[in-house]
Parts: sequence; C-alpha cells; structure tokens
Amino acid sequence: MGHHPALGEGSRTLLTEEDEELRLRARPIRATSFTWITTGNVKYGHGHGSANGTSDERGGDQLSDQITLVDYLELGDDPHLMANECCACGAKFFDRRNACASCGKTEFQRVRVAGDGEVRAFTIVSYAAPGVPVPFVAALVDCDGTSVRANLINVEADPEHVSLGMKVRLATYSLGEDSNGTEAIGFGFEPQEAHDNGK
Repeated sequence: MGHHPALGEGSRTLLTEEDEELRLRARPIRATSFTWITTGNVKYGHGHGSANGTSDERGGDQLSDQITLVDYLELGDDPHLMANECCACGAKFFDRRNACASCGKTEFQRVRVAGDGEVRAFTIVSYAAPGVPVPFVAALVDCDGTSVRANLINVEADPEHVSLGMKVRLATYSLGEDSNGTEAIGFGFEPQEAHDNGK
C-alpha cells in the first residue's frame, strides 16, 4: 500500500500506481472483453462446455488457465454462483459487504446460489454502446429466492421467445483468450429447454 498525497499524510491507498499497472497487465482480457457479455444473438457454450476447464472447442486440448468475469462465479465440473449471506437475517449479496444492508449485522457466510431460476423482469435492449451487438435481453432472474441480474443467452431477443416466468438455467461461455492462453469466462441464463436439448 502507498500514501496518496491528495488524501493527506497517513492516508493509504490499496494499490500503488505500479501495483495497478501490474494488475491491469495481468488480466487484460477482463477490461477488453467486458462488453461481450451483452451480445444477444450469439450462441454461447453451455455450463458444461469449454467453461468447465476440461477442454476447448478447437480439439479438446487442456486449457492452461481460466478466469471469471466476476468473482462470484465458480467454475469446475458444476459451474455456479456464490453469494455472501448474512448470518443474522439471510439476505444475500454478491459483492463484499462490511454490514448487511437489510439488518446491519456484520457476519456473513459464503453460500451457493441455485442454478435454476425464473425470469421476474426483462428488457430487450435495442441501443447500446458502439461495438455492442443488439438486440440482447437483460433480465432479473429469481434463483430460489436470490435475485440475479444477468443477460439471457441462447435465445432470440424478442417477446415471442422471452416471457415473464420463463424457466432458465445458469450457463457459462468463453469471452476469449489473452496472448498467454488465459481464457475469460462469463455467465448468463438460458432457457431450460435449450440447456436440456444441448442447443
């Protein structure tokens, strides 16, 4: 940690400029690939495809390394989301919390979030930043009581294919690789029938 002159003597920053530069160089694919998660008409891999760390689609070679787009996505044979659950009231949060926003208590435990869910709200996005393919579906998914904001993938972005109450399942997909072969993995939700049929 280093001193930050704008904050005064004794104030500390979490990262020095050199640390920040190293962090950005160590994970360049996160910064350059973040908007790829919003592409709606591209068919992504399923939860047990290239995202499980066993093989890729180019011929089954072992991947050297994988990183997730978000810290709360766990990979492996059964990709899933993890949340911080308040030990007092059971409220769940994906980001780090010093205290529960619901009850104010400060103790949390890591819990697995259900992979199956139901679409509670959605919007079809028709306009986005330059370079982001549209349309795509942004949704709020109820996963057994835990609300997850994510894009719907492997489904056409129109009202004939997306509806409130639609049953969906967590799916992971590759965002690409950096020059060292490290693959970035994102997540979304796909219709359960698409997952079951292996589309």
